[in-house]
Amino acid sequence: MVERVAVTAEAAELIRRLTDSHGPVMFHQSGGCCDGSSPMCYPDGEFRIGGSDLHLGDLEVGLERQVPVFMSKTQFEYWKHTHLTIDVVKGRGAGFSLEAPEGVRFLIRSRLFTDAESIAADVGH
Repeated sequence: MVERVAVTAEAAELIRRLTDSHGPVMFHQSGGCCDGSSPMCYPDGEFRIGGSDLHLGDLEVGLERQVPVFMSKTQFEYWKHTHLTIDVVKGRGAGFSLEAPEGVRFLIRSRLFTDAESIAADVGH
């Protein structure tokens, strides 16, 4: 199994602070509305995950519980060859993500899978 999602140290610190304030959180990789392709952070369970969403993986941020990351199946078809890293930058996004009042926003940094990762992910190369 190939790792599809990761988190920077700065984003992990923000996620821990948000968890302290809001309880467990989860991410859904936005498909284009509002913040374009921004990862949206919600209190766990507030964003309804359904049959049209895929669980990409879990972020290890130094809490008892890992943070799940989801994406729609349709969008996944475009991103299936890509490793995603959740980062944080200064500036405010336009969405409903929990970090908005903090003066920062989550951001996706991406790279194509290596040949070995593509084989492991069974997406060709």
